[in-house]
Order: sequence, then C-alpha cells, then structure tokens
Amino acid sequence: MKANDGTSTSGSPDPVTDSVGPGRASSAHSMEFELRCLRHLEAFTSRFREASEIKKVTPAALRTGMELLGAREGCVAVLVPGAAQVALTFSVPRESSWDREFLTAFIRGGEPRIPSHLALGRLRRRGRMWGILAVRSPGNPLHWAHREALSSLAAKASEVLARIDQERIREVRARIDCKILEQLRPKDLFYQLLHGLHSLTQYDHSASLFIYEPAGGTLEVVAETITWKKGKSDKIGLKLHLPPSSLALLRPGVVYGFDRPAKRWEEWTGSKAVSLAELLDINHLDVESGKVPLDRSMLCAPLATPGRVLGLLKVAAVHAGSFGSYEGELVGQFLPHASIALQNSQRTESLELNLLQAERKHAMADLARGVAHDVNNALGAVLPLVQQMRAEVAAGRMDVSSFSEDLRQIEGSIQTSRRIFGGMLSFARGSVQNTVSANIKQAIDNTRAILKDGLERRGIHVVLELERDLPEVQGSQGDLEQLFLNLLTNSRDAMPLGGRLLIAGRRAEQSIELVIEDTGGGIPPENLPKVFEPFFSTKPEGNGLGLSICRSIVWQMQGKLDINSTPGVGTRVTVIIPVSPQ
Repeated sequence: MKANDGTSTSGSPDPVTDSVGPGRASSAHSMEFELRCLRHLEAFTSRFREASEIKKVTPAALRTGMELLGAREGCVAVLVPGAAQVALTFSVPRESSWDREFLTAFIRGGEPRIPSHLALGRLRRRGRMWGILAVRSPGNPLHWAHREALSSLAAKASEVLARIDQERIREVRARIDCKILEQLRPKDLFYQLLHGLHSLTQYDHSASLFIYEPAGGTLEVVAETITWKKGKSDKIGLKLHLPPSSLALLRPGVVYGFDRPAKRWEEWTGSKAVSLAELLDINHLDVESGKVPLDRSMLCAPLATPGRVLGLLKVAAVHAGSFGSYEGELVGQFLPHASIALQNSQRTESLELNLLQAERKHAMADLARGVAHDVNNALGAVLPLVQQMRAEVAAGRMDVSSFSEDLRQIEGSIQTSRRIFGGMLSFARGSVQNTVSANIKQAIDNTRAILKDGLERRGIHVVLELERDLPEVQGSQGDLEQLFLNLLTNSRDAMPLGGRLLIAGRRAEQSIELVIEDTGGGIPPENLPKVFEPFFSTKPEGNGLGLSICRSIVWQMQGKLDINSTPGVGTRVTVIIPVSPQ
C-alpha cells in the first residue's frame, strides 16, 4: 500500500539543514541547552501520556518548542487531503502571517531554502506526513541544535498522535464488539460499523455496506452513510449486477484502494481491480445532474470466507489521495465485524421469515375460529328461508312481496359470507406475493372485511380517518396486511364489551404515519417493555408472536413502531413507514 504524500513511511522526521550551513554554534551545543531540551521533551511526554484529545496536543507542542528555542512566533499547519495549501490550525500570535506555499512545499517533501530565523518540524500521522510545527525568531538565528530539538519535539508529538489514534481504534472496536454481544438489530449494527469507520478514517463522502445475493448474482446496498449532506440515503435497496470477473475479486483479507485524480479510476494497491471501482461508482449519474459531489478516493473491502462471498464494504472520499495504507489496514481490521454483522443479518432474516410464516398459519387458524360464528350465522339464516320458499312454491301459495324479502335476506347472508372469505383469500394471496410496494387502503379494506362482523358483534365502533390518495409504502402487500391484522385483532380483543377503534393515516414528508387506537383496558406498565419480546403474551391462547412479528415487519420496511398505553384508557400504536421510491 501507499503513503499518500509519496514519501518514505519509515523513521522519524529528518533534521533540516539550515541556511547557515552545518556549522554548530558552541552555545547551541552547550550542556545547558541539551539538558533543557531533555527536560522539555520529558515534560511534554509526561503531560500527554494519557491524553485523548488530539486538538490539545499540537498547540502544546508548539508552545513547548517556542519556549525551548526562545522564539516569539510559531504556528501549526496541517495539510488537508485535496487542499492546494496547508491550513493554519493554530498560531502565536493569532494575527501572525505565514508563507503557506513555502510550508506546503516543505510538508510535501520538498527541500526549500530555510531562512536562518526559522525552524520546522514535520508531524506524522496515519502513516504519512500530516502537519508542521513552525517556529521563528526574527533577528535571532536558529542553529542546527535548535532545529534538531524542534524535530525531536515533533517526533514526540507524532508518537502521542499515533497513540491516541490507536486508542480510538480500540475504543471503536470494543464498542462494536459490545453491540455484537448485545445481539443488536443487524441494521443498527451496520450503522454502528459505518459511523465507527467515519470517526477513524474521516471519510467525507460516504460509506456503504453491500450484501451479496448468490441467486441473482447481485450486490445490494443494505446500509449507507452520507457525510456531505444531512438526510437518508436513497440508494438503500439498490442492486448491482456482479459480473463473474468482479466476483472473482471478492477474496477474503483483501482491501483495494483507488484514486480518481482526473476522469478515470487508478488503483494504488496493485491488484488490477479497477473494474470493481467502476462498478461501485454508483453516484456518477447523480454527479452529472449536479446532485452530489464526485467521489475521487475509494476503499473496497470484500467480506468473504474461503468458500463464501458475503458482501462488500466501500468507503469513499471527495478528494483523491484521501486514503492510503493506514486507512486500508484500518478498514481491514473491521472486516471481521462487518462479516459478523452480515451473517447476523442473514440469520435474523431467516428466523424472522420462519416466525412470520408460523404467525401467518396461526393467524389463519385463529381467523377461521373467529369468523366461523359469523359465517354460521349468515348461512344458518339461509337454510330455513330456502326451505320455507320451497314449501310455499310447492303449495301454490307464494306471495311475491314475501318472496322478494326472503331473497333479499338470502342475498345479504351470502354477501356477508363472500366478504369474509374474500378477505381471508386476499390475506392468504398477499402472503405469497413478493411485492416491493404496498397499498395502505387495500390492506385496511382486506383486514376489515375479515374482522367486520366480529367487531360489530362486540359493539366496537370503527372510525376510519385516512387522507385521500395516500402513496404506496415500501414493502410487501402481504406483510402490510399481516401488520394490520395483528394490530386490529389486538385492539378487538382488548375491547370485549365494545368501544371505539380509530384507524388513521396521513402523509408526513417522505413517510406515512399510521395510528391504531382503541379504548380497551390498556397494558400494565410492567408489561409494556415486554410486549415486543417473542412468546410473551397475556392472552390464554396467545403465542406471543403478534407484536414481535409487527416490529420485524416494520423494521424490514425501514420504519418505526411505537406503543403508548394507559391502563383503563386504551392503547395507541403509531407506525411510520417510508413512502415507496417507486
């Protein structure tokens, strides 16, 4: 891997030859100066042995150097990736001016002629030249020993910076390890990983996590952070076809690095994988329209085992040269965490699918028991009427008006049965449809068709408050109907003696807010934290999967579900689901 400034990556900053030549003044070589230098270096090292704030290190190093050299002016300059010149992060006095072009040439490895009143010390960080300590003393020449002392101080400061960076890496890894042990929701773990990498690599464009789907030969974006704007990614769910040549590049333990200084991607890790950068350059169309900045630096890390490809981690920056060997090795350290996150996601998805199928079967059985009474009542009224009508026809005493009224009652009973069975059929049909967007009104209508008679029999008044022309939401139609069926069934069971059931829906920016509110007995405070736990139920015949499935469905739709309940007053469930991008 490369060092981003093109310089050697080994050793400490070299002493700088000054304009007065290599002659050493006897005063600069005095034992007193050497002792002072050692004391200052020891004091600085002791002060920052346990430090954790980088922004305090370089100003303190500069002040130490100024005091050691007896100088009145100094500055700290840092070279930001992509910038034409260094940026002054600290200066004494604050209003002093510095030749930033000169400092930039020095930090980039040049050998400009250094004035006799100036001393410079290179700061190394993240495997490359990062900044400068600059001290000047107008009218008072600084000799070789002064420059050597400042260079040694810069080396000590670089060691402190490296220690703090390593400590941050350990902290981030420990935090993610803890989240893994807590069995955090996979999608939350994805973003913990991406945010942790941001704090360490300081990427300023985006980071994405892709999951590989062998059946379709695609990479799907399952998580993405965007640092140049506030807002959610619109690339979640995007699928990229992975050609066999690119699939062959997804090997375990490899991190590819690319830069785009001009129009084309160039690789600096020597693996001939430019095609992978071109495949993952998913923002180029938006760049052409002026919506997003171009990513010019990229790290690609396959997530794979010797026999299986799991996915891929991509980190991008706005400026070419932002990443080097340090960042590549850093990303490599987090590949096991990303692999665990993807494997957890796949296992969780499989478990949730099995739970959902089990809950569907239970729901259908429960529905059959629940509607049996309504269907029996409807069909039970038909048989006596038909028998009576046949007897009247056989006896030749048929009354037209009475006959018409009997037919009307028969028709009503059949329509009731048809509505109930139609709702159950729609529910069953929706469970096997693999749709990517769902219609809220249709889901509510199908669910109400199943539960309507049971709600009316219990004296429950349904209030429907849906905004007109609600857009479709992202997710499966069957899953949405399952969600409503579970929530409405819970509300029905909470009001055995009747009550009011509100079903409301409105658009809220790029989401739909749904509310299911009942006037039932409510949930005791001690049970409220447990309602989403699988197999927790207060119903004698409940399986405890209803609300757990609801939460999983909403999570899959990238939404939120919240429950508020007051015993004796009722329960309010709020669901927020993103609008379908289609």
